[in-house]
Amino acid sequence: MASRSSNWSRMREGKMLLLLLLVWLTSVLDAVKVSPLIEKINDHKDLKKLLRTRTNVLVLYTKTASSGDTHLKLLSDVALTVKGQGTIAWVNCGDSEGRKLCKKVKVEPSSASELLHYRDGTFHLLYDRPLTFKSIVAFLKDPSGPPLWEENPQAKDILHIATEKDFRKLLKKEDRPILMMFYAPWCGVCKRMQPVFQQAATETKGRYVLAAMNVHPAEFDGLKQEFDVKGYPTFCYFHKSKFLFHYENYGASAKDIADWMKNPQAVQPKSPEVPWSETESAVFHLTDESFDRFLDDHPAALVMFYAPWCGHCKKMKPEYEEAAQTLNKDQESPGVLAAMDTTVHKSVGERLKISGFPTLKYFEKGRDTYTLPHLRSKDKIMEFMHSPQAPPPPEQSWEEQPSSVLHLGLEDFREALKKKKHALVMFYAPWCPHCKNAVPHFTAAAELLKEDRKIAYGAVDCTRGQNQDLCKQEAVEGYPTFSHYNYGKFVDKYHGERQEVGFSGFMRSLRGRHQEKAIRKKEEL
Repeated sequence: MASRSSNWSRMREGKMLLLLLLVWLTSVLDAVKVSPLIEKINDHKDLKKLLRTRTNVLVLYTKTASSGDTHLKLLSDVALTVKGQGTIAWVNCGDSEGRKLCKKVKVEPSSASELLHYRDGTFHLLYDRPLTFKSIVAFLKDPSGPPLWEENPQAKDILHIATEKDFRKLLKKEDRPILMMFYAPWCGVCKRMQPVFQQAATETKGRYVLAAMNVHPAEFDGLKQEFDVKGYPTFCYFHKSKFLFHYENYGASAKDIADWMKNPQAVQPKSPEVPWSETESAVFHLTDESFDRFLDDHPAALVMFYAPWCGHCKKMKPEYEEAAQTLNKDQESPGVLAAMDTTVHKSVGERLKISGFPTLKYFEKGRDTYTLPHLRSKDKIMEFMHSPQAPPPPEQSWEEQPSSVLHLGLEDFREALKKKKHALVMFYAPWCPHCKNAVPHFTAAAELLKEDRKIAYGAVDCTRGQNQDLCKQEAVEGYPTFSHYNYGKFVDKYHGERQEVGFSGFMRSLRGRHQEKAIRKKEEL
């Protein structure tokens, strides 16, 4: 009997030990889920050291060791993703050391836990955005940036797509028509269209799918190429897994989008350009075959090489016509005016190296004598024909003039700005009068602050080649546009004075702000 009782006692002790072992294993497994990348802080000095050595820190304060379990598992994944860009720390306000620390920094978690963000050594803000992996990662990568679009409650009826896999899955399973907005978070046109797209999604809910996807990251380059996404936003219409066409009304209202979805149509091609009528023109129209013969017959001829689609050519055409009519009526005419469409008659254009439109050349006894970029009006043309003279030497372009302004293009824009704490960039067109007025003031400001290696003044000529795509990406809608960047990230548009004092004062204010922060940081530590 005693032996049986002893056995029963040993079995009970064994069960208790097994239970304790299971409890211990569970706690160990839970602890393993917390990433070693999360800094465990117990002492105020350790916190101060962390904030002094790291510039972007998110700290989880919990009431007890276990009250933050859910957050710690989530933050473990976040810490791995933002490694090198941000730091996550944990303070347990429930143990004796942690309690002292929390009291010293005046943090009392109102619920089970609280997330506070510190930037450049000082408290920045209470994290109050959604506690999701995507939102926290986006926040730590850009703590001053706007919330994700999907965090906006008014955007609840838009289907937000995060990965290419989810995008392909949507196309495969969805039978309803889909209008997909491919966008970039920093894009000004995208931001302007977001409320419209949100409202359209709500008004068409259930009938159609209005979806959105941030495709700016390089991982989506293949997707962008597949659907011809050359700028932001780009709207693509899909039905039954197939891409049909683009939607290109960037000034649309929510009703416009809803109405278009009822009867989607491809963008109609532009009507062909109306050719310059040769029969009703006072200007002689030349071809590759007639060009040399015409110059032999006319010892003094001004020839306009043009393209039918060229806006400057269209603007100049009536002035050129009037000048030709006046010269034709003059019995002692000093010469004739001719024109040649070099998009059709290419041989002469290639021979004369015509690279832009319109190009005006003056021929004397068949010899190419002058190229005249300054002749655009009837009066200027008439003045020249009566007294042919060499044109004034071309002005140096802004880019060719020595200055402290960084002239940037698509190939070096990002890389150059990443190195500067603050950059003010002027997006311009060489022909724009407001740009010409701003150039000397912008250049003077750059010269004034050239010794400060942390700041830069940059300029982008939006009329040059691939720069057109860059300017579209940067939401440039008029000239000049001034944009402020922080280590290559767009911050805001500059709307201040377009004088040297405005441009230099703006950058000095930014520099001063950071100096004040550094002083406060030293005082606090």
